[in-house]
Amino acid sequence: MAKITEKIREVAGNATTWVLATVSSDGMPNAVPVNAVKIISDDEILVMNQFLNKSDANLKANPDKVAVSVWDPKSLKGYQFKGEARIETSGDIFDDGVRMVKSMMAELESKSAVVIKVKSIYITTPGPNAGKEAS
Repeated sequence: MAKITEKIREVAGNATTWVLATVSSDGMPNAVPVNAVKIISDDEILVMNQFLNKSDANLKANPDKVAVSVWDPKSLKGYQFKGEARIETSGDIFDDGVRMVKSMMAELESKSAVVIKVKSIYITTPGPNAGKEAS
C-alpha cells in the first residue's frame, strides 16, 4: 500500500491547484483542475465536488480508475496518486470538507466528498526519477 509521506505532504501543501483525472464508462478520459483538496490520512485524499458533473458520472461508472496529480510550481516537485474513489454525501468527512470549502469561498455549495484511497504514488518531478513509483 502506498503511503503519503511528510515530503509528499509538503509538496501538496505548497500547491495551488491539483488535477483530478477520471474515465467514463466508454473509456473517455477527463481531467479537471480542482482546488478544494486535502490529504486526510496516510493513504487518502479528499476532493470536494462543487462543479464536477462529468467527473462525478465517471467516478460512479469507474470508481477504481481515478488519479490525482499535484504540482508545486516553485520547487517543480510533483506527484501523481492513483487509486479508488468513494463518494460521500454525509458524515464527518463530508462535513469537514464543506467547512473547508466554505472557508475558501463562502457562497460555494458542495455536492459530495470524493475520497480517494491511494494505491500507488508516482513522481512527476522533472529529472531521472520522473514516472517512477515513490517510495
